[in-house]
Amino acid sequence: MSVQSVLDLIQEKKIEWVDFRFIGLSGRQQHISLPAVEVEAETFVNGVAFDGSSIPGFRGIENSDMVMMPVPETAYVDPFTAHPTLIIMCDIFTPEGERYDRDPRGIAQKAEEFLQTSGVGTAAYFGPESEFFIFDDVRFDTSANRSFYEVDSEEAAWNTGRKEEGGNLSFKIPHKGGYVPVQPVDTQQDIRSEMCRLMMEAGIRIDRHHHEVATAGQGEINFRFDTLTKTADNLMKYKYIVQNTARQYGKTATFMPKPLFGDNGSGMHVHQSIFNGDTPLFYEKGAYANMSELAIYYIGGILYHAPALIAFTNPSTNSFKRLVPGYEAPVNLVFSKGNRSAAVRIPVAAVTPKGARIEFRTPDSTANPYLAFAAMLMAGLDGIKNKIDPRKLGYGPIDKNIYELSDTEKKEIRSVPGSLDEALDALEADYEFLTQGDVFAKEFIDNYVEFKRAEAKSVNIRVHPYEYNLYFDL
Repeated sequence: MSVQSVLDLIQEKKIEWVDFRFIGLSGRQQHISLPAVEVEAETFVNGVAFDGSSIPGFRGIENSDMVMMPVPETAYVDPFTAHPTLIIMCDIFTPEGERYDRDPRGIAQKAEEFLQTSGVGTAAYFGPESEFFIFDDVRFDTSANRSFYEVDSEEAAWNTGRKEEGGNLSFKIPHKGGYVPVQPVDTQQDIRSEMCRLMMEAGIRIDRHHHEVATAGQGEINFRFDTLTKTADNLMKYKYIVQNTARQYGKTATFMPKPLFGDNGSGMHVHQSIFNGDTPLFYEKGAYANMSELAIYYIGGILYHAPALIAFTNPSTNSFKRLVPGYEAPVNLVFSKGNRSAAVRIPVAAVTPKGARIEFRTPDSTANPYLAFAAMLMAGLDGIKNKIDPRKLGYGPIDKNIYELSDTEKKEIRSVPGSLDEALDALEADYEFLTQGDVFAKEFIDNYVEFKRAEAKSVNIRVHPYEYNLYFDL
């Protein structure tokens, strides 16, 4: 979409406000709205000013002026505002006109440029499967003398005896019993369908939607893969539509990896492949899982650098409540065909040459998608460059249910880091693959580690309610 097309759309849809958005370090969307009558062609040249010091992890107050540069092809009509509003994603620049090296969207674009100059291929395609919960009620608080969270859902297993419904309608979903049931067990069919309708109107191609494994309203909507930055843009659009549609239904949606104890968490399995023009580079008929050697090396890069990668793909303390054995969590750093107990799965059902891809199952949706996708691509390209063969490094393939292996066999398999701090330690020890081509600046990585360590510390220093169970009577 050109600048003129955006200006024409503003007139056609009688747009009153134009919402300029960018992505902060944490992956949250930020926005500033301008009256549509003040948006002209020059707006796309001069940009929109904002205060970078007010965005966590961006800039100090002494050097805070920054500029959002609108990207016309990202424009879509906001389906939730009372006043007709057009949303446009932006890139971040300094007042001197230089691309800001802490702009996550800019890092994603530099990763794509690095691929094109590497000689490996022309485009990397990403397809995330982002899971979420839709709750009816969420309460939480922490202070000097108390700490708690409480969530509720009409579907939840713990509500089989609840009277407040005015006659309990039953059909509750047991723990780990929520995978693709029909109505009336699945109470959220219409909500997800409405989310999909709005996503399609906003330009996202939808593949499918369904209820997921956990009780209490876990769902998944899959949308069509695209190039790296475009997919990250679509994922931000996806999350915005999921959360606001839930709110319109009087509910609330979360992408937290582990909002419930004792049931499956929400992941973001990321499918990825590389093409050279129209030619898929991950396919080789007759090879293991029909994967080319280039694809195997890409897998090797992902698994070899996984401990560091996880600082970007699973960047919350809550991520490591999900990454534990026993809940279908992909904690085992091996690859396999069609095996969901491996960190890297190679899909084999109904796969065409152009559909040949790998699936990294460890990530979750607390990840900033621009940073996570860029980091995965850089790890895979490093695997290709250095011919990192996962078969020679003990990363598989393992075509067994890894959860059922003996303790002796499991000891031979490397696992993901056990905490956010461990993942950040790994990133500090292994970051050179990210700085190739100046995709990730070393200063950016240092700032990111500091930013995330502060999050980890804020959790670690607080009293946990279960500590009362363990220690109060000692």
